[in-house]
Amino acid sequence: MTTEVNTQYPHHRKQLKCSFAQIEDCFDDYMKDALRNLSNEGVAQYLSGASLVCMIGRGWEPVSIYLEEMPQMVHRLGDEAILEIVSKHVWDMSRSPNGKAIPPFMQCLPEASRRLGTLEQMNHFFDILFSMLDETTTSVHGHHKTHSSQGFLVLLDHIPYLLSQLSLEGLKNWIEYGVRNYHNHPERQKDYFGLQSADSKAMLQRERHGTLYMDHERQLDMYIRSMWQREEYFVPYSLGFDTLRKPQPYYDDLGMRVPDVYDDINNVSGINRYRVTIAHMAAHKKWTERQVADNLSPFQRVAVEMFEDARVEQLILREYPGLKKYFLALHPVPVEGACDNENESCVRHRLAMVSRAILDQNHGYQNPDILEFVGKFRDALKDSESSTKEMLGLAISFTARTRRQSDLLPKVMFANTEVDYRDDNRHMWVFIEETDEPEDDTSQPQSKETIEPDGLPPRHYHEWDYNTSSYKPDWVTLYESLHAPGNASDIDKILEKHAALANYLKRILDLLKPQHYVRQRYQEEGSELDLDVAIRSLIDFKSGSQPDPRINMSHKHDGRDFAVLLLMDLSASLDEVPEGCTQSILELSREAVTLLGWSIEQLGDKFAIAGFHSDTRHNVRYYHLKGFSEHWDDIVKARLANIEAGFSTRMGAAVRHASHYLQGQQADKKLLLILTDGEPADIDVTDDKLLIDDTHKAVEELSAKGIYTHCISLDKKADDYIEDIFGSNGYTVIDKVESLPEKLPKLFMSLTA
Repeated sequence: MTTEVNTQYPHHRKQLKCSFAQIEDCFDDYMKDALRNLSNEGVAQYLSGASLVCMIGRGWEPVSIYLEEMPQMVHRLGDEAILEIVSKHVWDMSRSPNGKAIPPFMQCLPEASRRLGTLEQMNHFFDILFSMLDETTTSVHGHHKTHSSQGFLVLLDHIPYLLSQLSLEGLKNWIEYGVRNYHNHPERQKDYFGLQSADSKAMLQRERHGTLYMDHERQLDMYIRSMWQREEYFVPYSLGFDTLRKPQPYYDDLGMRVPDVYDDINNVSGINRYRVTIAHMAAHKKWTERQVADNLSPFQRVAVEMFEDARVEQLILREYPGLKKYFLALHPVPVEGACDNENESCVRHRLAMVSRAILDQNHGYQNPDILEFVGKFRDALKDSESSTKEMLGLAISFTARTRRQSDLLPKVMFANTEVDYRDDNRHMWVFIEETDEPEDDTSQPQSKETIEPDGLPPRHYHEWDYNTSSYKPDWVTLYESLHAPGNASDIDKILEKHAALANYLKRILDLLKPQHYVRQRYQEEGSELDLDVAIRSLIDFKSGSQPDPRINMSHKHDGRDFAVLLLMDLSASLDEVPEGCTQSILELSREAVTLLGWSIEQLGDKFAIAGFHSDTRHNVRYYHLKGFSEHWDDIVKARLANIEAGFSTRMGAAVRHASHYLQGQQADKKLLLILTDGEPADIDVTDDKLLIDDTHKAVEELSAKGIYTHCISLDKKADDYIEDIFGSNGYTVIDKVESLPEKLPKLFMSLTA
């Protein structure tokens, strides 16, 4: 028999599978709170979790706690907290001898979530609790029965007090001490975890140290509002659970990450350490500009970060000079000469000396390079705020001046180099190409802002000299940038012009698209038995013959896994109009690449477009038109619409640079397509064979890396040299340039079919 339920939320009430009479009086209030704090998906999970708590058979109390407290907890921790708490922990406890601990466990969660603040911290908290629970749930000798943990119930009653006294690391150490010493003494466990025994209180006193972030959250919030005119969301993290990486403060779009506890150090209190850390990050937010990281080595990036850290601190001191005593007290004092050992890298030590010398005018260092660059730094900030870009140039000059062979050694000197109040500077960098595959990245996505990499430092490439059969080291200087945008609608007009060809190509593309799965037979290990082969093997076995062990089969996705980079020659000759044509080679190339880009987007292959030209070996220009992580959208179309022809064709350096991006892609097959209208040449080279041989050498280098190269040439005289560069099967010559828009997509499909 069912009773009529009077509620403002009948739909939600039906989702809650629970028949406790007490629910009806409070359900509307619970739902108002839930709808105020949770997303629609969160509300569904909230009601599903409540139904699960009802099913565990522990009465009304845990259900009441859940319904009342969970919306506020999820608002703080995120929707994932429901599944983490209910499905993983409460449900598992209900199926164990420790089921009676569920109500006190539920009761301690609201205060724990308030103290810890994030789901990451809560997960560490759960790891500590349930590790203790596993260790103290004892088996009866000679039987399969287990006894519930005697200390766990007592511990749960004291969790709010313990979290107000200890950091998570301190709580972990305090609990582990009790488990280790009273593992087989249930009654003494009760005394220890109930804070009744002397060693329990002594251990608590030992682990109680430092300034807890949660005790000063309001103060720090008011500090950043009043001193920096900012509203920030602080996210605490624990220092005790990732000892290998030693997490640092940092900030992103979700807030500022700070440690959950700071000890007093060098006469600087924990609360002042928090203030210094927050001031440093706020200064970065105010003055630091993001920089493109491509082409900077790890050493160079570390140097840029150090100079920029020093710059924002100097700007802080202009506004708040009283902070200098804290910077000096917290900044390490590296000893000059302490890292002159040729068996370890001294990069960090040199940079720490520069940082200290900038901060402390009485540093006493004598190294002329350090003194010179400290002087240059001070000159840069003498009458202005300087800029992140200027610090980048200063840092690159410093690394070039002070570079040693030992800098490449794996052993790095860290002593007196770590400035722990500084953040990790992840906010400073943006990458043109994400070479580590964006789908594998678990961090938060970066904001889509347009960054012109005008200040991107050049890359230097060697060049092959056939006369000496050797490379000229760092011979060619290449500069790269995003191509300036034009009018994206020009590309849409090209697609409208070739609508009939696009429809024809689409029919071909549909045949090339990946099918679902194909069966792979004759596998020794597989997902299922191949019955025909298994029966045949059994017959062979019974008849005395050697049976075939490959009796399984598996299914493999019949998918395309290509990474393709189209490299366009943008030299001056593309402005020519071939005989019998009404359009220039550049216009025809733009149309062809438009159709190719549209086609590859339909297939879903990883695809990038770049262009290049050169003006002597000192100035090879490489333009990004479409990155692997970008879709065929208006931003890409606008860049393609604006391509222009100019200068010469130093192809080898551009090919080597293109391989830098292709090599970073995760794909079974990697293809570099080169679209050109002539042979490699440049105005500072008189020997025609020199650049032809260098390009051939570059193609060989790509082949050794597993990258296949194919050239599409529009030069009617290409037969004189193209086979010498790309081999007999590595090129296609298109004599009728006007047919390029039709032939280029078809050629790509034949190469990747």
